[in-house]
Amino acid sequence: MRGRGYLAFCVGICLTAWTCYFVMEEQQKLQVQAGFQRDAEKVARDTQNRMQIYFDTLHGMRGVYAVNDRIDRLHFHRFVTELKIDRRYPGFQALQFVRLVPDAELPAFVARVKRDTSVDPAGYPNFHVHPASVRPTHYIIEYTEPLKGNENAFGLDLGALLPHQKALDMGRDSGEIVATERITLVQDVTGEPGFVARAPVYRNDLPLDTTAQRREALVGFVAIVFRMNTLMREIIDPALLEHLHVRIEDAGFQTGQPPAPGVDTLLYDSDGQVESHQERADPVPGLGTSTVLPIGQRNWVIKFEGRSGSRYGRSQLPVVLIGIAGVIISALIAALLVTNRRESDARHGLEFSLKELELQKSNVEQARNHLSRVVATLKQAQTNLQTSEKMASLGALVAGVAHELNTPIGNSLLTASALGDMVRDFERRLKADGGLKRSALEAHMSDARKACDIMSSSLTRAADLITSFKQVAVDQASGHRRRFRLDEVLHDTLATYAAQLRRAGCVVTVDVPADLVFDSYPGSLSQVLSNLIGNALLHGFDGRESGTLLISARREGPDLVLLQLKDNGVGMTDLVLHKIFDPFFTTKMGQGGSGLGMNIVYNIVTGVLKGTIRVESVPAEGTSVTLVLPLWLEEDKLQA
Repeated sequence: MRGRGYLAFCVGICLTAWTCYFVMEEQQKLQVQAGFQRDAEKVARDTQNRMQIYFDTLHGMRGVYAVNDRIDRLHFHRFVTELKIDRRYPGFQALQFVRLVPDAELPAFVARVKRDTSVDPAGYPNFHVHPASVRPTHYIIEYTEPLKGNENAFGLDLGALLPHQKALDMGRDSGEIVATERITLVQDVTGEPGFVARAPVYRNDLPLDTTAQRREALVGFVAIVFRMNTLMREIIDPALLEHLHVRIEDAGFQTGQPPAPGVDTLLYDSDGQVESHQERADPVPGLGTSTVLPIGQRNWVIKFEGRSGSRYGRSQLPVVLIGIAGVIISALIAALLVTNRRESDARHGLEFSLKELELQKSNVEQARNHLSRVVATLKQAQTNLQTSEKMASLGALVAGVAHELNTPIGNSLLTASALGDMVRDFERRLKADGGLKRSALEAHMSDARKACDIMSSSLTRAADLITSFKQVAVDQASGHRRRFRLDEVLHDTLATYAAQLRRAGCVVTVDVPADLVFDSYPGSLSQVLSNLIGNALLHGFDGRESGTLLISARREGPDLVLLQLKDNGVGMTDLVLHKIFDPFFTTKMGQGGSGLGMNIVYNIVTGVLKGTIRVESVPAEGTSVTLVLPLWLEEDKLQA
């Protein structure tokens, strides 16, 4: 009997140890991992949103040059002052205008800058181009705001510096915002990492359809200069850096070969930002992740690593309670088996057994209560995590709405201000001269017409965004319901994309039977198909000269249809696939994408069409979107 008691005690201890280990692993999975992932996604999202704001400022500056490509120093100074970006979104070093100067015009350009007294009455008698070089064209920093603290950059010839020359050539030929690799700013004596984002400015009276035309029309670049450590201090909460190690590396241009990681590619390391007297905590095993952000035609790789401490620690109370309860239960069972060895005294043994059983029952009940409280605590933690995720998504939605509407409305406001300045200047000239030449009047009318076109385009963009925001929460009772054939709706949708498919070199194969008749909403289904085909053209075949798109459908039982769209495009990473249905998530940052397309598709499929959607993708192998839709919708579901 005594041997059985010891065996039972050992088995009980083993089960208790296994239960404690299971609870610890669940804590790691539910609390620590989820909290770390949420912090990492917030830092990546905040970095992307802040860079989008700065890039929108570049677009606004380029929009002013689109109205008048001869902006002088005084107007540039006033424009930058009115932006108030240093108070609204600090974290940059300077805003600049870089002018393209042919070598033959260099002496006249230097003399003109020295005589410029529009901002400083003393002019700039010490202005000179540096470093001195003999080359066909020069890219010289002509305006820099603020000038104080950036004097060394004033007159810098970027064409003589190879890292800047590569970015300038790419921006000139593509017409897009292009960021440089890691550089050391000439105006920064600390030597910390920095980079520059620039947008090309062209003459507004020349065509820009081809690369040759853009090279011919180039006037210069508008630019924002960043010191990386200053930028990230504005984005990341300093208290978070005690628990989260953040490292940002430059992976090179999106179209080129990534460089090997090293000192020359390191943009930011949060360990260098923590106070020297603070001891760095050890990393938590298995608590690490990374993400890729597209920034100005380059890829930034952001790596995150969790550090041990209170933020990513685990509560020991549930484990201690379970361990105590397990030891008590094991000891009671072992004691019960050992004390039963005296079988000769039946009455005494029976009475003792009854007492022990009663005590065991009481302890088991107490242990069960402890375990119930532990389970309740874990469930509450899970509920809190789900609530936090929902609130984080809501915050991203609100920030996205404000950010998306801010850009077109801000551009309209800036253009309206520029138009007002032109009108006041026109009135002054009219009163001063008593009359105007026909050429001056025609030039003023042309500038005014361009300004109106910009405001109309921006406000139309704002109206389209508001319409898209309404479609995010789809009205389930809207649209016209009728009977229709799937192959006819698909044929009509493909007809609208015929020209774009030909230009993209995309071959479409359709395998849809003619007997699939729906009683549903053809307009909503057509919108879903349009968004999916548009995504394949914009993202799937980006950078490729040709591709294939297979659209097939078949019955799934008597009432369901499986509709599949499959392409052989570039595919998606696991990170992009995980966030594909999030509102305002897009991989085309700064290129016109609002990030609402797939969110609208999800809401229409699940809300209006009462179906399901699944997306599968492998990088470099393509993407497959599978819809399962009912052939007809019940009236009670539509009215619910």
